[in-house]
Amino acid sequence: MNTIQEESFNKEDFTAGLEAIEYEECSFHQCSFAGADLSRITFVDCEFDGCDLSNIKIADSAMREVRFKNCKLIGAHFDECNDFLFEVAFEDCILNFSSFYKKSLKKTRLVRCSMHEVDLVEADLSESLFYECDFAGATFDRTNLEKADLSTSFNFLIDPENNRLKKAQFSQSELAGLLFKYGIVVK
Repeated sequence: MNTIQEESFNKEDFTAGLEAIEYEECSFHQCSFAGADLSRITFVDCEFDGCDLSNIKIADSAMREVRFKNCKLIGAHFDECNDFLFEVAFEDCILNFSSFYKKSLKKTRLVRCSMHEVDLVEADLSESLFYECDFAGATFDRTNLEKADLSTSFNFLIDPENNRLKKAQFSQSELAGLLFKYGIVVK
């Protein structure tokens, strides 16, 4: 297996894809991956900072302890990633139009992320922290949000009858996002 370890990549263009099969303890700073095919590549303990990963193809990719910071991940289909030891974290990222369909994101940290139109159907988001995330148009359906903290997040519409919310935390100012289907006006 072709493995690259402990390398740092700065301002490189990877839109044609990556050469190695596995990247371990690598960092990518301000690199472009827009539209790249990263299928079947393994990332272990890697960090992406300031990268454009919009519309990447990640079928059967492995992401184990991968951190994204200040990245654009528009249209990323994380639901196609390998489930084995899948672990990601996001800070100040744009994840609009991405999919986490049926993905396990238990105890995941998402900080100040834009999650517009994100597919979270049947995802396990239990015990996750969503700090100041914007969920405008995001789809929650049969989603596990037990013990999740959404107390600083906003613009979500979550049906309490169709999602698991036991011990989930929400702010009073966003209660309308839980009551929308009942036609209740919260002032």
